Amino acid sequence: MSYIDGFVVAVPTANKEKYKIHAEAAAVIFKEYGALKLVECWGDDVPDGVVTSFPLAVKCEPGETVCFSWIVWSSRAVRDEGMAKVMEDPRMKPEGDLGMTEMPFDGKRMIYGGFEVIVDV
Repeated sequence: MSYIDGFVVAVPTANKEKYKIHAEAAAVIFKEYGALKLVECWGDDVPDGVVTSFPLAVKCEPGETVCFSWIVWSSRAVRDEGMAKVMEDPRMKPEGDLGMTEMPFDGKRMIYGGFEVIVDV
């Protein structure tokens, strides 16, 4: 079965277009290194929680929107190899070809993880 990297991040709402441009450019690089698909979702119905929620998880502040993303890989091995290459690619650095001098979100508040697919129907 495939392997999924999942991400949740708070993005300043004013940076929506910058975030989209960044994600589209990064998707090209991820796919060069083996990703099958990259999906970026802009929060539309993401309620605040009392105990836990997406906004709480990323310490979402006023004027920010929660984004949920995932990358599909064919296997964990392909992901491990591909992700290592992505992280070393100079285009992914702040001064790289993505054209961003700074990230359009606070990466310190991003939550992420790798997941083994157990059901895919």
